[in-house]
Amino acid sequence: MCTTLPFPDGDLYAAAPLYPDGTSLEFRRQAGSQLKLWMNEPWLTEPTFISAFVASRPNDPMNEKIYLLFRERNSDNSPEADPWISRVARVCKTDKGGPKRILQNIWTSFLKARLVCAIPGESLYFNRLQDIFVLHSDNWKHSLVYALFSSSWNATAVCIYSLADLDEIFEKSSFKGYDDDIPTPRPGTCVRDSRSLPIQTIRITKNHPEMTEWVHPIQKHAPFYISNNQIYTKIAVDRVQASDEKMYNVLLLATDTGTIHKILEHDSKTFIISETSLCNGPAPVLSMKLHSEKRKLFVGYRGQMSVLDLQRCQDYNTSCEDCVLARDPYCAWTENGCTSQTEGGIQNIATGVPHICSTNSAPKRRKRDASSSFSTTPIVHIVPKGFPFYLSCPIDSHHATYSWEHRDGSESCQKTKSDCLYLIPAITTHDYGNYSCVSRERNYNKIVKLYQLHGPSEPQSPNRALKLTVQKQWPLAIFTALLFVVHSSG
Repeated sequence: MCTTLPFPDGDLYAAAPLYPDGTSLEFRRQAGSQLKLWMNEPWLTEPTFISAFVASRPNDPMNEKIYLLFRERNSDNSPEADPWISRVARVCKTDKGGPKRILQNIWTSFLKARLVCAIPGESLYFNRLQDIFVLHSDNWKHSLVYALFSSSWNATAVCIYSLADLDEIFEKSSFKGYDDDIPTPRPGTCVRDSRSLPIQTIRITKNHPEMTEWVHPIQKHAPFYISNNQIYTKIAVDRVQASDEKMYNVLLLATDTGTIHKILEHDSKTFIISETSLCNGPAPVLSMKLHSEKRKLFVGYRGQMSVLDLQRCQDYNTSCEDCVLARDPYCAWTENGCTSQTEGGIQNIATGVPHICSTNSAPKRRKRDASSSFSTTPIVHIVPKGFPFYLSCPIDSHHATYSWEHRDGSESCQKTKSDCLYLIPAITTHDYGNYSCVSRERNYNKIVKLYQLHGPSEPQSPNRALKLTVQKQWPLAIFTALLFVVHSSG
């Protein structure tokens, strides 16, 4: 894997194999106005580089540092230890290498530390770094690193790190395997000319580049987000100003099958806003690039580049309640419906409770979108007695609870990935009548679909029409029978 990091000043850094056969993978300054620099090979063991970034310090360019994130082979060979661990390393952008006698043309500021993402109370560690995204701030100390990890048991997690906390480890931790006094300047300190550093300072960097202390996330008791049923492979984070003029972070996570999850971060908790598939069929995401200003996410698949519009407000355009329940900071309810023009619109990102939609101050839509409006006209089916049958309504929100109401009763639905089903093994007289598919979310009830089931007409009805109706139901009957077999065996 090759990672490049170009700078506006013309310098080019690369994490790439040193030799054509792909061996000796290392991070180096490859081209530009400064001297080329290499790594000391013993510093890393079978590394896989994930990403690199610079923390810009316009008022203190001499102390600008490059951060490198990677996985490497774990030196702990015990059976219970994960063979891989995650690391963060740091070098000074102004590094010129050492003098002729030690680390000449090699980084003199290289330090590394263990990057931890875990549930300490349960001794569960997510050791395998997969991807990172840096949410930069004008003050570098306020920048955040969102890191995506996987585990040996196929779970994934997101941990968030403060760049200030991360830097403090490099500034204050002891050096692993070194017990003597730490010289001045401290190893890893950025200086004007590293070739004039004291030999003792350089020697510690050469022989003991690892920090004793580990880098822990902001939320120390558990990862910020854990998924046991989705394997995530890529991450990006957008910062959005909503209609309440507050700023919200939105995580964009790609699954191993190529779908994109848009997830709200609020009060250290998560809420999945939407799931979007950009490919026909499962396909791994190879690259992902966020264009925050255009509110677009560029997603690369093998042989295909797709663009996800992050302002898909039309997905919640059915009603004010649907728009608010989505808790999507890119959208708000206005007189034009659910739109990306959030100024003056209504939204409730904090809780998603749509009570504001029923107030007199809520804007009324000028013209209803016919394609998104709910039809109060029920769908009519004529089904003979004894036939198996099923009813279906779409699942618009996985946060809602769906049920079927018939006569005076209510039953939960049989769920597929995208539909709520009502299964009838064999039609009886009791099964005829009206059916309502109802969703309930945050004290808001909505009828999603209406049906009417009737028996065949009296004998005077045209036989041909009845025959056609029954023929149309045969594929449904077969499918329903199969569903009942699967459901009964489960």
